Amino acid sequence: MCAAAAVGADIPGLIAVAVALIAVVAGLFVRAAASIAVLAAICAIALGDPQPALAAVSGVCAAAYLVLMHAAVTRPTAVGITGFAAVGLLATTVPIGLPWLPLLAPVAVVAVVGLALSPFFGAND
Repeated sequence: MCAAAAVGADIPGLIAVAVALIAVVAGLFVRAAASIAVLAAICAIALGDPQPALAAVSGVCAAAYLVLMHAAVTRPTAVGITGFAAVGLLATTVPIGLPWLPLLAPVAVVAVVGLALSPFFGAND
């Protein structure tokens, strides 16, 4: 997570990576520090301009790190992490010349969440 975020980072990004590394070590003793490590890695990605593949690798590692610190990795969790990384990587690498497409993303997210939650809401609710 930290190494992928550090590639090509400038001074502020490297400072965020250093904070993330310190928080990873602290996360071995205090679970709350794991969240700080992931947030620092996100800051390093935001401050730098990494390649989409490196940002995806950092995101997959960050999600897996958080899951491992708080629970056990299950098959659905691994599929979800990998799926979201693949979709994000595809979205950043495939050039689509539709300037209105980002406006459709929130509607698509709400629709997918509604579809995913629909089995939990029956006709009696």
